[in-house]
Amino acid sequence: MTMFPAFLHFAPPSGQQQNLQGRAAVQEEDVLSASIDRVGVAAMLSGTLPITESLSASLSSVTVVLFLIALGLMAIKVQKSRSSSFSVQDDSHMDLTAFPSPPGPTPWPIVGNLFQMGNQLHLSLTLLRVKYGDVFKLHLGSLPVVVLSGYNTIRQALVRQGEDFAGRPELFTFSAVADGNSMTFSEKYGPAWLLHKKLCKNALRSFSQAEPRGSGATCLLEEHVCAEAAEMVEMIREEAAEAEFDCKRTERASQGVDPVKPLVTSVANVVCALCFGKRYNHNDEEFLTIVNINNEVLKLFAAGNLADFFPVFRYFPSLSLRVLVQYIRRMNGFMERRIEEHMHTFDKNCIRDITDALIALCEDREKSKERSLLSDAQIVHTVIDIFGAGFDTIIAGLQWSLFYLIKFPDIQQRIHQEIDDHIGTARMPGFSDKSKMPFLEAFIYEVFRHAAYVPFTIPHCTTRHTTLNGYFIPKDTCVFVNQYQVNHDIDLWGDPDQFRPDRFLGHSGQLNKELTEKVLIFGMGKRRCLGDDFARLEMFVFLATLLHGLRMENVPGQKLDLTTDFGLTMKPHPYKIIVSSRF
Repeated sequence: MTMFPAFLHFAPPSGQQQNLQGRAAVQEEDVLSASIDRVGVAAMLSGTLPITESLSASLSSVTVVLFLIALGLMAIKVQKSRSSSFSVQDDSHMDLTAFPSPPGPTPWPIVGNLFQMGNQLHLSLTLLRVKYGDVFKLHLGSLPVVVLSGYNTIRQALVRQGEDFAGRPELFTFSAVADGNSMTFSEKYGPAWLLHKKLCKNALRSFSQAEPRGSGATCLLEEHVCAEAAEMVEMIREEAAEAEFDCKRTERASQGVDPVKPLVTSVANVVCALCFGKRYNHNDEEFLTIVNINNEVLKLFAAGNLADFFPVFRYFPSLSLRVLVQYIRRMNGFMERRIEEHMHTFDKNCIRDITDALIALCEDREKSKERSLLSDAQIVHTVIDIFGAGFDTIIAGLQWSLFYLIKFPDIQQRIHQEIDDHIGTARMPGFSDKSKMPFLEAFIYEVFRHAAYVPFTIPHCTTRHTTLNGYFIPKDTCVFVNQYQVNHDIDLWGDPDQFRPDRFLGHSGQLNKELTEKVLIFGMGKRRCLGDDFARLEMFVFLATLLHGLRMENVPGQKLDLTTDFGLTMKPHPYKIIVSSRF
């Protein structure tokens, strides 16, 4: 799952996705200070963002006094830590005294650069890059952070120097909810993590090669995705028919349908099928509970916790963190029950899902007496990681895709034509069609790039003292990777503000894979999302199936802009679509 520190999701991004790289003459401190959202700052200082802002009102006067005393004591500690956090330390392998610390804006006492970030972090950091370059540092509270921008710099760090930047910072929220068992969030880079990653990759590969159950699909994964995509189209058709009937009955113009519920339930069902081998009825109580818990966990992560950036707050009670941990425990309990059921019914000759694949791999290693098997807790968190990775990112991608399809009807028409030419009406789309439909693929990549709805990777951390672009970066430094900046870099794309899928097509009309690799959405290097290939396949089949059967239009008078709803991924504001059957 592509997740950024929740505390830093200050507010939705700007709808004006303007080219920030061309504004080098702007003095960024003035611009950033002018853009500060006062409500957002107040929410940050209270330790929460809007979802839990009422909690701060319950602080007693004693707590407030303790808070002020704590901040005063921290001021001395923070200033001392700043002076030493980027100091050159002895290293037997290279002379670090020759390398300066990365540049960056001057931090304020205690709060660091938090107040300078405004309410749109990805835009603020992209603007700071104009003055300070592809590698710069700042302080978020007492936490020193290095921010990486620019495709070549990010590739140098995460691929060519991959081991140097393969760690995860020890954020308090991550440790509280994952307890060191999550491969995605809290596991340290090293032999144990590499084994964990290898087992996960092998489990995904094993499941992807599992035989289908007679549907005509090439594999069990394709069977699940195609069946759910077809079900989603029928759900949207039914909702559209009901809406049309109501309009005729009341003699009103069509108001369209909200596509979010069919998208969410269909994507969630694919994930359930992948993880548990079970498809749920969309009104099933257990299924809706799973979806609701996952949504609440994402919202509470987005609400954030001051303890991630001010360690003293680890000793203060946090209702939002307590509720988050309760939801995580409920999710863990559900996963533990499903995994226990799988262990009781496991048959190595019949791999039903990813959970079976993980169990099989662990049993094989146990029989061969190999060490470092996954614990039950690690299996649970691995399944949770896969569940989360296949949920919010894909839902957001589909929401943005439908948004662009109704905003640019000429693009939708071209995809319809490609579907008609290659697939026709006699069959439904499948995995094998992906490589033969370059314009739909180009459209998906342009959605990834233009919406840039995963602006940052999960934070990285340096595993050793290292240098990058001539700057010294100490071991255990938190590193932010600005994917948004790369996806909107004028030097890379020429016209980044324009939504233009053709940019990814070569002269022969085929996909330019060298250019698609420069779109950052799933990270890069050793911590790249393991399920990125699955995600692209799922996006393709869902969109191809939707557009195979439906034509979508904007509701008359509905304004479509690029402002987004707040979340761990950035989603468009709610919109409705008018749908009609193509056949």
